[in-house]
Amino acid sequence: MQFSRSLNSKSVVATAVKVALLGGVVATAHAADKTESDIERISVYNKHNALILESGTATKSNMALMQTPAAVVVVDEELLKSQTANTLQDAIRNVSGFSQAGNNYGIGDNLAIRGLGVNYTYDGMYGGASLGNNYNPTRSMTNIESMEVLKGPATGLYGIGAAGGVVNLIEKKPQFEEAYEVSTKVGNWNTYGIMFDATNAISDDLAYRVILNHERSDGYRDLQQDRDEVFASLKFVPSQDHELLFSSAYIDDAVQVDSVGDPVRIVNWDSIDGDPRALTGADVPNDPKFIIDENGNKKYLGIQLTEAQREQLAQSISTTDGLRPYDLGDTSLISPLSTPNEGKELRFKLRHDWHLDENSTLTQQVLWRKYESDLVRQTGAYNYVYWDRSDRTHGSIINANPRGPLVTEDGELHPFAARRQEYRRAVSDEKTWQYFADLQLGWSYGDISGEHLISANFEDRSMAFKQWSIYDGDGNKTGNALPYILDIRNPNWGTGEFMDYDPSLRSNYNKSLQAYGIGVQEVLYLTDALTMRAGFAYTSIEQAYQHLGTDRSKEIKPESDTDDAGTTFTFGINYQIMPELSAFVNVGKGRTAFGILNSVDETSPPDSESETLDLGIRFTAFDEDLLGSLVVFETKRTNLRYTNPEYDDQKAPEFNVGIPQYKYDNNETTKGVELDLNLALAEAWKLNVNATYQDAVSIRHEQSDPAQREAAKKGIPEKMGSTWLSYTVPQFTSGDFEISLGVNYVGERTVNHPSFGLPTAKIDSYTRWDMAAAYHFDTYHVQFNIENLTDDTHYSKALFLGGLPGNERNFELTFNYQF
Repeated sequence: MQFSRSLNSKSVVATAVKVALLGGVVATAHAADKTESDIERISVYNKHNALILESGTATKSNMALMQTPAAVVVVDEELLKSQTANTLQDAIRNVSGFSQAGNNYGIGDNLAIRGLGVNYTYDGMYGGASLGNNYNPTRSMTNIESMEVLKGPATGLYGIGAAGGVVNLIEKKPQFEEAYEVSTKVGNWNTYGIMFDATNAISDDLAYRVILNHERSDGYRDLQQDRDEVFASLKFVPSQDHELLFSSAYIDDAVQVDSVGDPVRIVNWDSIDGDPRALTGADVPNDPKFIIDENGNKKYLGIQLTEAQREQLAQSISTTDGLRPYDLGDTSLISPLSTPNEGKELRFKLRHDWHLDENSTLTQQVLWRKYESDLVRQTGAYNYVYWDRSDRTHGSIINANPRGPLVTEDGELHPFAARRQEYRRAVSDEKTWQYFADLQLGWSYGDISGEHLISANFEDRSMAFKQWSIYDGDGNKTGNALPYILDIRNPNWGTGEFMDYDPSLRSNYNKSLQAYGIGVQEVLYLTDALTMRAGFAYTSIEQAYQHLGTDRSKEIKPESDTDDAGTTFTFGINYQIMPELSAFVNVGKGRTAFGILNSVDETSPPDSESETLDLGIRFTAFDEDLLGSLVVFETKRTNLRYTNPEYDDQKAPEFNVGIPQYKYDNNETTKGVELDLNLALAEAWKLNVNATYQDAVSIRHEQSDPAQREAAKKGIPEKMGSTWLSYTVPQFTSGDFEISLGVNYVGERTVNHPSFGLPTAKIDSYTRWDMAAAYHFDTYHVQFNIENLTDDTHYSKALFLGGLPGNERNFELTFNYQF
C-alpha cells in the first residue's frame, strides 16, 4: 500500500521495522487467501502523487525526507523515463552537485559529487570500481526504478566509501501481480534497442522477474555503444516474518572511448610575452641558448626555425589556442587502432529480511561480483606549438625536442602535427565478495521513540591489471614506431592493430583488499518536530599489492602490505519548524583505503579521510505536491600524498637521511550551496529543478608559489543547473498527451595543466535544451525525445587536455506496450 501523506515520527517507528533496511525489497501480499494482517506491509517509499517523500539511503531506516538530517536527493523512474535516461551519465542532470569528473579519459562512469569521488551501490551493495581505478563500467538504468544520492562520506553505512557521496541505484523487484512490458526504440546514428520485462507469481509464496535488454548505436562521432543485459530475480515470502530475494545480473557491453576529444593546442601565451593576439614570426623567436658538443660545434637547445617557418607557425595560432579546445568539426582523433571498452559484469546477490518481532528486523545480504574489461585507447595527441618551458639542466628552453613543433626530415614544418602519442591496452579483472548485516530495533520510552541500528560488513576485493603501451617516434626509437599525426584536422593513422607495434608491458600487478566494519547508529524522534541521527563505526582495511614484472622492471617484487584501521562518525539533527519547513545540520567523517587510490607501498601511508558539514532546509507546499531543499556545505578529502620538495632523488641516499620522500597533508575541498526541487501538481504539472554553486579546489602544499597552492579542481564547474518541466493534457484524443521541456546549464571548467604549458586552459559553459512529447494510452505509449534542440556546439566532459564534444541535435522514438 502507499500513503498519501508523510508519516509522522511515531508512525515511522512503528512501520520502519517492517520494511527492508536498504530500500530495495517490498514485503508484499503473497497469497490471495492470506489474512488482512498478513498483507499490511508498506511500500519502501511513501509516494504522494508523483513525489517520493521517504528514503532509506541516509539512515538505512525508512525515514520521511522532511525529518532526515542529511543531504539526500531522490529521483524517481517517471522522471528518468520522461528524459529517456538510459545510462547513469544521462541521469546526473537531476541532482544538484552531481557532475562529470575532471580529467575524464572517457572510460565509464567517472563522475563526481561536490567535485569529489563517488561510491556506487545497487540497493546498498557495492556496484563497481570508483576510487581511482583504471577501469570502470558504464552503468545503465534498464533495471533501475529510482536513484538516491546521499552526499558526503558514508563509511559507517556502506563500507569503504568515497568523499563525495553514495549513488544508490534501487533495482526493480519481482511482483506477485502478473505484468509484462515490451519497449523498443530507434534514433540517430543507427540507434535501436528492444527491452522485455516480465514479472508474476510462480506460487503463493514465490514471484519472479526477468528483464532482457539489447541495444546498439554507432554513436555521435563513432562513439558506438553495444549492450546486452539480463536481469533475473526471485522473491520468496514463506511467512509473515521472512522474505528472501535472490537477484542476478549479466551485462556484456562495448563502449568506444575517446580520451582526447578536441585538444587544446599547446601554445603558452606567457612564453610569447603578451595577451592573446594576432601574431607574426617575430613574436615566436627561436631559443638563443646553445652548448658546444664534443666536436666543438655549436648545438642549439631549442628547435631553430627559419623566418618562413616562424611566420607559418605564427599564422597557424589563433587567439583561443592554449586557452580553449581546437574545434575539429566533423573530424575526430579516435584512431582505428583504439578499441571499445569490452566489459563483462556478472553479479549475484542474496538478501534475507527477518522480522524478529514487531520492533526488530534483521537484514543480511551477500554479494558476489565479477567485472572484466579490455580496451585500447589513446592517452594524448599533443600538438606542441610554442612553449618556453623549464629544464632541470639548462633552465628555460623554447621548443626543445620532443615537446616542440614537428619538423620532418625533409625540412617541412607541420604546425598542426601531434607528437608524443601513446596508446594503451588495458586488461583488468575485478572480483568482489561483500556481506552486510543490519539489525534494527525500534523502541519508545514515554514520548521519545527511536531506532537502534547495529551494522557489520565485510568485503574482499581482488584486482588483476595489465597495461601495454606503444609510442610514436618520440617514445619509440625503433623502425616500428607509430607515425606522427601530421595534421590533427585530417589525421593520418597507423595501419594494422595495436599488437603490431611492439607493445611494451608497463603495468602488471595484483592488488587485493579485505575490510570489515562494525557500526552503531541511533535515530531519535525526540518530539514530533525534532529528530536526531548519530552514528559511529570502526573500519579495518588490509591491503596487498604485488608487482609481477614489466619490461622496465622485470623482477617480481615482494608483496607490499598495509594494515589500517580507524573510526568514522556521523551526527545530524533535524527540526521541523512547521509541517511545511524543516532545518537540519549534518557533520561526518569517512575513511577510504589509500591503496585503492594509489599503489600500496611499504611506508604504510594514512588513509585518505573525508569530512563534511551540511546546513540545510527542506520545504514543502501545495499539500506535499512540492518538495525542495537548500543546502550549504563544505566537503573535503584529506591526507593526500605529494612528493616532499626537500627530498632530492637525484642525490645520494645519505643526502635524504631523515627526510621523508612523501608528505600527506594535501587536500581537495569543495564549498558551496545546492538547491533541489520537485513538483507534481494537479496531475498535470511536473517539475524538477536543481542548481549548484560550488568552489572546488585542490590544496597543494608542495607548490613553491603561494599563488599556485590553491587551484580550481580540473573539470568541475563552479555553476550548474537543470530544469525539466512536463505538462499533461488528459483525455487528448483518447489518451493523455504529455509535453516536456528541459534545459541543462554547465558552467566553465578548467582543463589547465601547467606542466604542459597550459596554466589557464578552460572549456566554455553551455546551455542545452531538450524536449519530449508522449501519448499515454491504457496499455501502451509512444514517446519522441529531442536532445540539443537548438543544435549548439558544446563540450560535455573535461578531458585531460581538451574537451569531449557533446552530442549534436538528435532524436529517439520509443514505443512501450504493457500487458
